[in-house]
Amino acid sequence: MKFFLVTSDHFSDRLWFRDKEDFRVAMNYVAIISFTLGINVLSFILMSNHFHFVLVCSREEAKLFADRFKTLYGRYYSGKYGSHNYFRRVNIDIREVNLGDESLKRAIAYVIMNSVAANICAYPNMYPWGTGDTFFNPDEPHGIALGDLSYNKQIRILRSNVKLPDDYRLDNGNYILPSSYVPVKFVESVFHSADSYRYFLNNSSKARKHLDGEAAPSFKDQNVIESAKDLCHSLFRAKDMDQLSQQQMSELVRQLKYRFSSDVNQLARVTGLSYTRVTELLDLI
Repeated sequence: MKFFLVTSDHFSDRLWFRDKEDFRVAMNYVAIISFTLGINVLSFILMSNHFHFVLVCSREEAKLFADRFKTLYGRYYSGKYGSHNYFRRVNIDIREVNLGDESLKRAIAYVIMNSVAANICAYPNMYPWGTGDTFFNPDEPHGIALGDLSYNKQIRILRSNVKLPDDYRLDNGNYILPSSYVPVKFVESVFHSADSYRYFLNNSSKARKHLDGEAAPSFKDQNVIESAKDLCHSLFRAKDMDQLSQQQMSELVRQLKYRFSSDVNQLARVTGLSYTRVTELLDLI
C-alpha cells in the first residue's frame, strides 16, 4: 500500500467554507468521492481556507481525489455564491508518506491537530469537520443509518444521486460521519495504542506551533465574517462590505481587529481583500 498526504493551497484572501452548510456539503462530498473512487481516506480535515487528506492510493489517484473534490465542491460554491472557476486554479501538494519510518503517523497527527493549532478548539475531538473524533473513541456510534431514509431524502441531504451504503451513518448535522467509511481499525493499528496516538498528536508540528504561541486568532473565520455582516448594518446601514466606502471599510477592519483580536491574515480571509490592502486600511487615519 502507498500513502499520500494531500494538501491544498492556503487561501490568503478568501474562504473555502463560509458557514456550516458549506462544511456539511463538503463533508458529504468526501464520503461520496471516497466511495465512488474506491479510495480509502485515513484522515482528513476541512479548515476555513484549506484542506488536508491522508489517502491510501497511487499518486495519480490522490490527484484524482483532490480534483474531484474541487470540482464537486466548486460547483456547489458557484451555485451558492456566484463565483465561477473558483477552485480550478487551486494548487495541490501531494507527498508520499510511509508506515515504516513513522511519517504516516506524523502525517495523520499533523492533519488532526490543524484545528487545535488554529486555536479553534482545545482538543481535536471537539472539531467536527474531519476525523478529529474518529479514533480511539469509546462512544457507541451515533446518528441515523442512511438506509432508514428514503432515497429521495438522501439525495436532498447529500446533494447527490450516488447511492451510498445503507449502513453509513448520518450525524444530526446532516453529514456522513467519517467513521462510516474511514478504516478506523486500521488507523488505530498503525498507532498500536491510544497512548501512542496521543503521543504523536501532542508532538506533531501543529501541536508545537500551538504551544509556542504561534497559533492563529481564537475566533473562527465563520464567526468573524458573520459579525462583519452585522457590523456593516449596525455601523453603516449597509447590506454587506461591497457597499462600504474606503473610510468605512477601514473602520470595519479596525473594529474586527479590536473585537476579535484578528490578525491581518484573518482579516484578509474574511473580507476577501489582499494582505497589503488590509494593512493599508488599518493604517488609514
